[in-house]
Amino acid sequence: MSADRDPELPERLLLSERDALVPLLRAAPEADFARPTACPDWDVREILAHCSAALVRIVEGRLEPGVFSDASNAADVAERADWSPAQVVDELERAMTEAGPVIAGLTHGLLDTVALGEWVHAGDVRDAWGLPGAYADASGGDALALLTVAARTRRDTPLVRVTLSDSSAEPFPLGNPREGRPPAALCTDTPTLFRLYADRPLPDPAAYALSGATKEELHIYA
Repeated sequence: MSADRDPELPERLLLSERDALVPLLRAAPEADFARPTACPDWDVREILAHCSAALVRIVEGRLEPGVFSDASNAADVAERADWSPAQVVDELERAMTEAGPVIAGLTHGLLDTVALGEWVHAGDVRDAWGLPGAYADASGGDALALLTVAARTRRDTPLVRVTLSDSSAEPFPLGNPREGRPPAALCTDTPTLFRLYADRPLPDPAAYALSGATKEELHIYA
C-alpha cells in the first residue's frame, strides 16, 4: 500500500453507505430479500449476510488463511441461512459501524478495499430492487477513491485514462502502467465505470467507449 494511503477512507465509505442503505433495508418487505441479484448464487438476503459476515470477521480478527475465498464466503452465508432479514440487517448495521476503525488500524492497508466491496454489494441490492443510485458514487468521491486503490492493488489491471461524462473532473488514471503498452482510454458515466470494474451487468452496452484494453482486463474481482 502506498505511503499516501488515507486510513480513514474505508470508514467514511462504510458509514455513509450504512446511513443510506440500512433505512432502505428496514423499510423493505421481507419478500424483497429473496430477489435475485447480479451475483448469480445469492439473493438479496444472502448478499447482505456475506457483507455482514466479512466485516464481522475483520472486527473479531478472524482472518485465517483462505478467508474471503469463495468457499469461506459460502460457509459464512450458510451459517446465516436460518436468520431472518431483520437479523441480517442488525448484524450488518453493527458491522458497518465497527469495522472502519479496525481496518484503519491495519497499517498494511490490505483490507481497505473490503469497504469498496461492501459498497458494490449495496449497489447490487439497489439494482435488484430497481432503485435509483445503484453504483452511483454519492459518497463524496470515496467509492471512486477506493476504486483507484483497488485497480492498482487488487489485480494487475492495465493503465486506463478515464473520462467521466457525468462529471466535470479532469480525466484521471486507473490501474498500472505496463512496459511497452500505452494507456487505454475509457469514456463513460460513473455507474457504468463501477459496473465495468466490478463485472456487473451493463443495462446499456453503449454507455461506454473503451480503446486500448478489453473490458475483461478491467475486472478487479476476477
